[in-house]
Amino acid sequence: MTDHTRQSATRLSQNNDVLLQLTGIKKSFGQTEVLTDINLDIEHGEFITLLGPSGCGKTTLLRLIAGFEQPTAGAIYLDGVQMAGLPADKRPVNTVFQQYALFPHMSVAQNVAYGLKLKKVPKDEIQKRVQEALGMVQLEHLASRRPQELSGGQQQRVAIARAVINRPKLLLLDEPLSALDHKLRLQMQSELKRLQRELGITFVFVTHDQEEALSMSDRIAVMKDGRFQQIGTPIEIYETPANLFTAKFIGEANLFKAEVHGVYPEQPDRNGQLTNGRIEVEVCEAQVQDGQTPLRNLRRPDFASDVQVGDIVNLLLRPEDLRIYAPNDSEHAGLIGHVIESNYKGSTLDSIIELKNGHIVKASEFFDEDDPSFDYKLGEAVKVSWVDGWEWVLPDEDTTDVDSGFNPAASSQKTDQKDGN
Repeated sequence: MTDHTRQSATRLSQNNDVLLQLTGIKKSFGQTEVLTDINLDIEHGEFITLLGPSGCGKTTLLRLIAGFEQPTAGAIYLDGVQMAGLPADKRPVNTVFQQYALFPHMSVAQNVAYGLKLKKVPKDEIQKRVQEALGMVQLEHLASRRPQELSGGQQQRVAIARAVINRPKLLLLDEPLSALDHKLRLQMQSELKRLQRELGITFVFVTHDQEEALSMSDRIAVMKDGRFQQIGTPIEIYETPANLFTAKFIGEANLFKAEVHGVYPEQPDRNGQLTNGRIEVEVCEAQVQDGQTPLRNLRRPDFASDVQVGDIVNLLLRPEDLRIYAPNDSEHAGLIGHVIESNYKGSTLDSIIELKNGHIVKASEFFDEDDPSFDYKLGEAVKVSWVDGWEWVLPDEDTTDVDSGFNPAASSQKTDQKDGN
């Protein structure tokens, strides 16, 4: 380790909460750059998910952390110690792959003990730790079985036990649930999160499944084309996406273009504190509706300094944000359309509606058990609306390069919570 590296490691280790630091990471294969300017701090005991479509670079980043690949540029620090250049077997890191790679000729207990035997740990210690590891994954009763005698979920738990028995500082999981059926996958999501809390080990989890990321993670790093698009909690990612890519990739998204008719900066709130102010917009779909549609008065967004009268912005509304009324309802301003699909989901009624200009939107309403006729007929005319403040305002795609990477300033908390204020 060079003097410069020692100085950097000492400096980086001063933050005792941070376990893993990635700084300026780039990775190229030949002339193709697959990771660009990756910077990320991961804390002790954190469950963080790398989320993105196939080919976005998330597995490559995991392999860099594990030591199976080396970065073209940048540094990887684990507890303040430079990892770049160290082979995988010299890092206090274990990896659980999509294919569990269990030894078919060994029993469950022998598979779990394999890593400790390589390290020449005493037999009594191995036996004790194998029992502890199998207890954590609730497989003590299957210790003598072979992998081919286990279900997919049980094999996955054996792979996890084999990884955690070495007591790594960091556990990497590369889409370990993708081969499981839906029901077992949901069970294992809860099981993994429980294990992570009990073990206190930092998990870095790779998936392309949005629901999986939202339900399991402390934080999510959304990736596209080798860059971070946004890093935040599941609530921040879902409610306040940093750009149009994240808005469209995470969950169901209804996006309405709106023209800015007025900009009123620095207005005081109810407590007299200055805010970004407000903007007035007209939803573009309203221009093909019958009658006059009133302007919507919204909080001025975080990119307020760039918003001018005549600009086009995007209003993001999730399906649960939309409300459906009769087309002749005079109390609510909205957009007229007709129902093209209606699905009862138990607790919700999910409807797909085509607006007059052909725009397709999805609404999800809680099912009203007191109204057995609560449903929509195919082709039924309806009015779609929402409460001002429930939308999240994003710049228009034509004026913002949504592929340019993560802009922390665009990831602030949603300004209007869903309380109608």
